[in-house]
Amino acid sequence: MSGRIQKLFAKALSCLFFLLAAMVGITSITSAVSSYMDGEALTQVLIQVINSNIIAIAVFELAMVINKEYGNEDEHDVIVMLRRTLPRFISTVCVALSLEGLIMVIKYSQMDMAGNLYYPVAIVISAALLLCALGVFLRFVPRET
Repeated sequence: MSGRIQKLFAKALSCLFFLLAAMVGITSITSAVSSYMDGEALTQVLIQVINSNIIAIAVFELAMVINKEYGNEDEHDVIVMLRRTLPRFISTVCVALSLEGLIMVIKYSQMDMAGNLYYPVAIVISAALLLCALGVFLRFVPRET
C-alpha cells in the first residue's frame, strides 16, 4: 500500500516539476520578446533568457530524478539511489552555477562594474567546491554490487 502511495506521490511531483520547467521556459521566451519589443538591448534579453532557462533545466533534471528513482523501481536502498541520481543532479547544478557566474562576469564587464566581480567569482568557486564535494562523496560511498 505505501509503495503505491510513494509511486503516486512521485509521479505527481515529477509531473509538477515538468510543468514548472515548461512554464519557466515559455515565460522566459515571452518575457524576452516583450523586453526586446520594449527596446531593451538584445544582449540583456539573451542573458535573461539564459538565466531563466538554466533554472528550467535544473527543475527539469529534478523531475527526471524523481520520476526515475521513486516512480518506476521498487528498490529502496538509499545509498544506491543517491549514488545513481546525485551525480546527475549535482553536475546539472554545477553547470548552472558556472554559467550563471560567467554570465555575471560578462554582464559586469559590459557595465563597467568591476568592483562587483566578487559575486560571480564566489559563484564559480562554490560550483567548484560542490563538484569537489561530489567527488569525495562518490569516492567514499560504496559502489553498487
